[in-house]
This record gives sequence, C-alpha cells and structure tokens, in this order.
Amino acid sequence: MTGASLPAALVEIREEFLALDVRNRLQLLLEFSNELPELPARYADHPDLLERVVECQSPVFLFVEVADGRVHLHATAPREAPTTRGFASILAQGLDGLTVTEVLDDVPDDYPQTIGLTEAVSPLRIRGMTALLGRAKRQIRERTAVA
Repeated sequence: MTGASLPAALVEIREEFLALDVRNRLQLLLEFSNELPELPARYADHPDLLERVVECQSPVFLFVEVADGRVHLHATAPREAPTTRGFASILAQGLDGLTVTEVLDDVPDDYPQTIGLTEAVSPLRIRGMTALLGRAKRQIRERTAVA
C-alpha cells in the first residue's frame, strides 16, 4: 500500500477537517452524518446482504459493490449515532466511484487517523472508522477475486 497518491475526494475531505479547529471538526462530522445516502432499495429490502461492523459502538452495516471496476460503498447507521453515520458517510463519499486499485493501493489503512478527528472523538470511535475502511477493502478483495 503506497498511499502516495491519495484520491482527490479523500484529500479534499481531509483538508476540510484539518482547516478547522477541533470543535468545528465535530460540526463538520455532523454535517457528513446528515449526508449519508439512503440504501438502495435492493439492500434496504435485504439487510442480510449487509455486513455489521462490530467494532463500531453503534450498529453500522455496510456493503461494497464493484461495478465496471468502480467501487460503491453503501452503509447504514442510526440517526441517533451521528459520529458513526459521519464516518460511514465520509467513506461512502470518499470511496464512491474510485477504481479497485485506487481504494486498495492509494487509500492508507490509517486514513481515519489523518483527518484530525483523533483530538475530537475517542480512540474507540476512530477504531470503528478504521474497521469500516478495513471491511470495505476486504469486501472489495472478495468481490474482485472471483471476477
């Protein structure tokens, strides 16, 4: 994993967070939580297709699609868990449309630790976001191994 050429969407998200003080980073995380896309009907009607990320304090589920070599992350988390929803939204927005290679090779596993939230939220919550990214990468590998 090189991480040398972090995809532009994730660079932009990181720069948005790092440009703010800690208090405003939490506000931005809340804004991201409000932007988590709804699940497509094909997943909303089949929750068994989603994988629970047990490292997260709140129930968060995800599913990664790879279509034409492009990644699409779908996630769900309760509105009462804005931190978790925010993390899921950051990854859903930041990874959406990237190629498999970009996600696997250019997105470092420690990306969640680089966006300035380690000062704003607990290590347990950062661990949850890191687990979200890890699960997404694992699902991508599984889906592309049979392709």
